[in-house]
Amino acid sequence: MNSPAPLEAPALLQARGLAYLRNDEPIFGPLDFALYPGEVVLIEGDNGSGKTTLLKVLSGLLAPSAGSVLLNGEPLTLARLSHQVALLGHLLGIKAELSPLQNLRFAIGLGGLRPGITPHHALKSVGLDGYEDVPLRQLSAGQKKRVALARLLLVPAALWLLDEPYANLDREGMALVNRLLEVHALRGGAALITSHGAYAYTSGTPRRLQLHAPAEKAA
Repeated sequence: MNSPAPLEAPALLQARGLAYLRNDEPIFGPLDFALYPGEVVLIEGDNGSGKTTLLKVLSGLLAPSAGSVLLNGEPLTLARLSHQVALLGHLLGIKAELSPLQNLRFAIGLGGLRPGITPHHALKSVGLDGYEDVPLRQLSAGQKKRVALARLLLVPAALWLLDEPYANLDREGMALVNRLLEVHALRGGAALITSHGAYAYTSGTPRRLQLHAPAEKAA
């Protein structure tokens, strides 16, 4: 899939001939696309089309089988990821034995802190005011997801990679995800998100990146 003509701002993320194979079987690609500051792009495709795998490649968790990824015009490297890319996957990356506040402080130690926000303010922004010191294991699945969303607010990463961010959230939580995406885009950030649900980000007319399962490609 090729992205439309470049916008005025330089691309935040570029993929060139990007592909991933598992056991010599194609999972996705080759893909050519760009993501620009202020954009939220929806990754669409059936099960097996490689949506989650693509996000893992873009986050550095998997090495691409072919092609390249540029972040702000430079090759993506592990050294640049922690402060420039934030991944929210099926595994939330938070520790059950810690409280929400402790988890956020740990995240700051790894990825830095965006100016103008504190862990307490982030938790309040996602509806967890008063839960700062409750052990994470006592929280519901939806509340744990909100802790992970609060972490997104704290870190200075311009690029968000969100895999099924609406999972385990009620309608209010889904609306919260959309508000966070809108604010992030207005700040000049960008996001790639996957979603099977009917509550995918709909502000304006978001661009879509369509993936196809290998069998579908060969048809």
